[in-house]
Amino acid sequence: MAEAADIQGTLPSPARRWLRRTASLLAGAPLLAGLLQGAVASPAVAAEDATGSRTVDVSLDTLTPGAPVEGDTVNLSGTVTNKGKATVTDATVDVRVGPRMTSRSEIEEVSGRTGFRPGSDPSPLGGRYTVKIPRLAAGLSKEFKLSVPVDKLGLDDEGVYQLGVSLAGQTSAQTGRRVLGIKRTFLPYQPEAAEKKTQLTYLWPLISSARVSAQTGTDDQQTPVFENDDLAAELAPGGRLDHMVTLGKELPVTWVIDPDLLATVDAMTKSYQVKDGTGTVPGRNQAVAKQWLDALQKAVVGRKVVALPFADPDLASLAHRGKDVPGSLGHLQSATELAGTTVETILHVKPSTDFSWPVDGAVDPAIMDVATSAGAHKVLARSDSFRDDLPYTPTAARPIGGGTTAVVSDAYLSTAFEGDMLPAGNSTLAVQEFLAQSLAVTLEQPDQRRSIVVAPQRMPTASQAQTMATALRGLSSQRWTQPLDLIAAAAVKPDPDASTKVPRGSRYPQQLRKQELPVEAFRDMKDTRADLDDFKVILTQSDRVVTPFGNAISREMSTSWRGQAPAAALYRITVHEYLKSLTREVQLIDKSDLTLSGRSATIPVTVQNKLLQDVDDLVLRLTSGNKTRLKLNDGDAVAELPVKIGAGHSQSVKFNASANANGPVPMTAQLFTKDGTPYGEPMTFTVKVSEITPTVMLVIAGGVLLLVLAGARMYTKRKRAAARNAEAEAAEDDDPEQPSDPTPDTGHESGDPSGPGEKVDR
Repeated sequence: MAEAADIQGTLPSPARRWLRRTASLLAGAPLLAGLLQGAVASPAVAAEDATGSRTVDVSLDTLTPGAPVEGDTVNLSGTVTNKGKATVTDATVDVRVGPRMTSRSEIEEVSGRTGFRPGSDPSPLGGRYTVKIPRLAAGLSKEFKLSVPVDKLGLDDEGVYQLGVSLAGQTSAQTGRRVLGIKRTFLPYQPEAAEKKTQLTYLWPLISSARVSAQTGTDDQQTPVFENDDLAAELAPGGRLDHMVTLGKELPVTWVIDPDLLATVDAMTKSYQVKDGTGTVPGRNQAVAKQWLDALQKAVVGRKVVALPFADPDLASLAHRGKDVPGSLGHLQSATELAGTTVETILHVKPSTDFSWPVDGAVDPAIMDVATSAGAHKVLARSDSFRDDLPYTPTAARPIGGGTTAVVSDAYLSTAFEGDMLPAGNSTLAVQEFLAQSLAVTLEQPDQRRSIVVAPQRMPTASQAQTMATALRGLSSQRWTQPLDLIAAAAVKPDPDASTKVPRGSRYPQQLRKQELPVEAFRDMKDTRADLDDFKVILTQSDRVVTPFGNAISREMSTSWRGQAPAAALYRITVHEYLKSLTREVQLIDKSDLTLSGRSATIPVTVQNKLLQDVDDLVLRLTSGNKTRLKLNDGDAVAELPVKIGAGHSQSVKFNASANANGPVPMTAQLFTKDGTPYGEPMTFTVKVSEITPTVMLVIAGGVLLLVLAGARMYTKRKRAAARNAEAEAAEDDDPEQPSDPTPDTGHESGDPSGPGEKVDR
């Protein structure tokens, strides 16, 4: 039953039309309708199962030329692998051509088939165009090559033809020869140039993941610090981005570039650091970065370049989760403003900044509002979001009101190379389907010229890029398409019948919604921005901080974080923590409790600046917790003084204080920015007010003791002197000519009280 369900969607067009008519007639009998559906599908399934047409895997690795013309020879090569348990004998590899496809939907249907269908699949060409394989043991593979002139393929007229390569043989488990495996592809045939060619625009995206942190070196050049050095592998010869540049320079494409990638590579061409554990190590890939950037600069000369907002912000996440968080849309505005200058400075070309590109081109009214909020007037959508109920593919550009143009890329062509393109067989099939679909677009309305846009995945792998390039080379003859750049495509006259209605929000794919950044991510960005705004006002060289952190916040909103929620959260946390560590470099030095003796004193508070630049526009506020006991400056409980500190220095800010009563007084010191916003954490300490402290008492007692001792000594000396004088006078009586001793000269002792108490300065 599961196989039956798979096959129902791949019935040939006549069977599907018959089935729809039958189902509509039996709308009142759903059970019977279901039985009829099963009856239609089951013969095809039974036929495939009965043939055992999945026993052998057929891989078609090459098909050249992909779009042949008269006189060409089609060359095919590949591998057949026996997936069964029995040996295959008497096998032949055959080519089967036809029938001609009548619509794009039929091409899509046929591409989904796997097994052989007798009666539906054409007969083999046979004859010379067969490879014989006498024996193919279980689990073994065999390569094959086939060459068929175009005139032997039976191509009657221009169009897209089914081409199959099959293996027929027999096994011990089955009697008779039968088809054991088949691989289908398509052969577009347009021998002469179409009169009205389809204008085809192919976007060539240069986008990568966020690599640069908010951290920079302390030197004048502010050496950037990278989260890792993985980008070098993408830039090196053979890497993903190297392939994109090498291939793109030879192709008629429009370059769509994330300016953050250019800024990152440009930084790599100079000195840069890479995080390594708790420290950093010098980056060593300057040569690789210079080579890649030089190649890109040459590749875009004279070409159209579209610059996405810096770091390729996730517009859908912003619309669905972030727009209600204050300040979020401001990040998009700054990212858009930075885009043009970055690209022009590095690549020396003036890009268009008028395009927004939501993830997978999926849009709804909220996304459209956000996408145009920063000035873009053109939004890259996709046809599986902007759906048209038309029998043909309409022109991509369509006005949707308010001066906004939706440029709707073709969903099938845009997703043609999203799978694993490393196996040659996968790549070949993808190229042939792309060529077939593009020709089918032209043949839908051969008398009308239309414009289609192809917007592939944002970050193609190297093999995907190679396959995309092969497909575009297949169109180089311009027999049914002609290249057109994106700027011109957006200005093409729109199809009046194309839908201009933006799909409802309920139609937005749930799978994409699950990958969006959470609301918490935008709150984190808001907190980081708020701390940055508070920090920058005190800096004398604010650009050294604002620029790297502003860019980091833009990177936090990048589309590249989809599917990497833990890594995205870690990046946001790292950015904010580093910012907070810088703000803590300007702080109050903890102060121990102090004692104030006397009626007046000076209270010092030390502010430290460990940054490598001066800080200014700070105010230090000191608050007395008890105005009755201790007043500051002019008799208030609060005093403020300006703070300006040189890089790597500390400053002692001194407040005058006056005491009115003894006792402890709690004090609070707090830094503020000039607009009154608190900066850092407050510091508290206690001042003990005392007019006579124990120390002062000890000093006074010592002084009194000294005075007493000095007085006693003077008394003793005077008493002795008096005795000597008496003896002398007695001697004079005996000798009147003997002179007396002079009067002793002693200094005046001051009894004035000591001056005011000592000023405390700790």
